[in-house]
Amino acid sequence: MTWELIIDGIDFGEGPRWHDGKFWFSDFYQRTISTVGVDGVRKVEVEYDGRPSGLDWLPDGRLVFVSMADRKLMCIEPDGSVVEYADLGGVANGHCNDMVMDAAGNAYVGNFGFDMEAGDEFAMASLAIVRADGSIEIAATDLMFPNGSVIVDDGKTLIVGESFGGQYTAWDINNDATLTNRRIWAKVEGTAPDGCTVDAEGGIWYSDALGKQVVRVLEGGEITHQLTTDDNTYACMLGGDDGNQLFALTCEDSHPSKATGTATGKLWVTTVDVARNTTDRP
Repeated sequence: MTWELIIDGIDFGEGPRWHDGKFWFSDFYQRTISTVGVDGVRKVEVEYDGRPSGLDWLPDGRLVFVSMADRKLMCIEPDGSVVEYADLGGVANGHCNDMVMDAAGNAYVGNFGFDMEAGDEFAMASLAIVRADGSIEIAATDLMFPNGSVIVDDGKTLIVGESFGGQYTAWDINNDATLTNRRIWAKVEGTAPDGCTVDAEGGIWYSDALGKQVVRVLEGGEITHQLTTDDNTYACMLGGDDGNQLFALTCEDSHPSKATGTATGKLWVTTVDVARNTTDRP
């Protein structure tokens, strides 16, 4: 399994998704959301005067994305306008980051919990629910930097990577989108799970923000694959026509003082044996 370079010139790629036959990603510091088609050409779909991060789509097809620094979700309307969808300032203690949305349009959104970029002392973070009806509440607390997340088991289970905890934590999703039965899904000590994606065997591929590698882990903590990357990697996604292409976003550093304007980020792809589970998200 070897990596093939698709594009370079990215500042900091995040929030990858495979949607409508294209690879989508946000760029924190170029302030864009882009697609890459099968031709390998990058197309800027959204320009946004902020820091876009996690992406997902409502059941009606509208794109929703995280606006990190102002702790909001934004929505792209059919006419292309960018409007505020939800204000998370009352429930997020740090920059908002990654999110995953269920089939009904309920979004689970993580945040840093503290101002990491300013060098503040670590603090636990919460996970928010933004329901399809617009209501907002805290879904879970005491998380060690909640990051990449997946929804599995036909929408019945949420799994969240805790980057500062070296673990994946799972909950049962109730009919009202609240979370119960918190448990450790897998310990991945010595790594920092970041953006992730789930395959048809229930394995989670995740970017290790500390180790310059993309890792596949099973429930219980068995590591089945470790793929070295040429640089730091912060997000990955399964996609392609058959669902067995693994994409990884890399760059030299995540801090704005080191990444903004550098265009050192790259998008890579390799082929894996187990394809994406199209019934799970993402």
